[in-house]
Amino acid sequence: MRFERVSPITGRVASTASAMTASDARTIADRAAVAFPSWAATGPNGRRDVLTRAAGALERRRDEFVQAMMAEIGATAGWAMFNLTLAAGMVREAAALTTRIAGEVIPSDKPGCFAMTLRDPVGVVLGIAPWNAPIILGVRAIATPLACGNSVILKASELCPHTHQLIVEAFIEAGFPAGVVNVVTNSPQDAGDVVGALIDHPAVRRINFTGSTAVGRIIARRCAENLKPCLLELGGKAPLIILDDANLDQAVQAAAFGAFMNQGQICMSTERIIPVAAVAEEFARRFAHKARSLASGDPREGKTPLGAVVDRRSVDHVNALIEDAVSHGAEVLAGGKAEGILMPATVVDRVTPGMKLYRDESFGPVVAIIHAGDEADAIRLANDSEYGLSAAVFTGDAARGLRVARQIRSGMCHINGPTVQDEAQMPFGGVGASGYGRFGGMAGIEQFTELRWISIDTLPGQFPI
Repeated sequence: MRFERVSPITGRVASTASAMTASDARTIADRAAVAFPSWAATGPNGRRDVLTRAAGALERRRDEFVQAMMAEIGATAGWAMFNLTLAAGMVREAAALTTRIAGEVIPSDKPGCFAMTLRDPVGVVLGIAPWNAPIILGVRAIATPLACGNSVILKASELCPHTHQLIVEAFIEAGFPAGVVNVVTNSPQDAGDVVGALIDHPAVRRINFTGSTAVGRIIARRCAENLKPCLLELGGKAPLIILDDANLDQAVQAAAFGAFMNQGQICMSTERIIPVAAVAEEFARRFAHKARSLASGDPREGKTPLGAVVDRRSVDHVNALIEDAVSHGAEVLAGGKAEGILMPATVVDRVTPGMKLYRDESFGPVVAIIHAGDEADAIRLANDSEYGLSAAVFTGDAARGLRVARQIRSGMCHINGPTVQDEAQMPFGGVGASGYGRFGGMAGIEQFTELRWISIDTLPGQFPI
């Protein structure tokens, strides 16, 4: 059985993929479990070599990835190429980690006892990746687990199964042994059963999920029932604070990139711009002018900075947020409601707590401007959210910016930079409704290994009984 993914742009079939069942998923988990011991026993430089080749294999499939992302999710070529470049860097960073998976010697009070910690691979790691940055997030789900000696299963998104399949094909081409890298594709109606079967499988020892907070809660509950650790990178409502000494031109550029890159369909997208009163009016004027210059169009033509949003449901969601805000007194400074998936860059000014746009993640090309009285009020507004993934502060005083950043509840905060930032070696993740755990660099090693205490007694023991 196969299922079809329909292009949001043309309405025609963009790709087909195997409609695996829960039984199929369990068979794949069995295969990954069989492959695990030999891969875990592979030396660090052996793992590094295969991962390095995987990075090159990804890059050689550039044109395939670009076409797949355009067809399946309406991405622009630029967004697809950014995905591929960062993903290849993530694989090379993972390769560099293989010789850094280290323990330590810990002094013991017991005479003659030599005590140490080791980090061992855990077994099969399930990575569940979303559609919005499919190469980056698909690769991130499996690269560091593989570097740590685990076998992996990539649970592909139903919205971009071919893009995720290409990742696994590239890794297999690079020379990973049979069963070490696996992919599961399924039709949308079977997603719950398939994911549940994988989480329940005894060989699956770690789960990482990137996606919505609502689904993340379901994943977390299922993992808890199985006493399995999970890493969750969930939704966001990223604030960008603009203080009275900020460079407004730089703030406008960063805010536009953060709010509208990939049509605002990024977990780190700037969703709340919070200028203090002294600069609010001037910033809003400049920012609206910038937003009006960002045209949206068919990504296949490559003539506009904005492409398509992923589906009609997203359009309806963003339209409803705009309509609700306007009905409660907000003002649309640029863009507005859309009729189709080519949505304009939309700026809604004077958003207040009584509006849904103030709290609900939009995941589309709309951003709220929320006026703050002063610095303290801006911090309060930034923290008035259940989410806590990314944030940013613009100021002419770096020390002031650091002081403000330390008071914002978020996993990441950038001073004089956009909320959308990612580097392979950085610890990436959030707090609150944005999830827990960290991808990236050394933090990833902690997530995908088991910390063990090993001791050796070198003297005869003395026991009370």
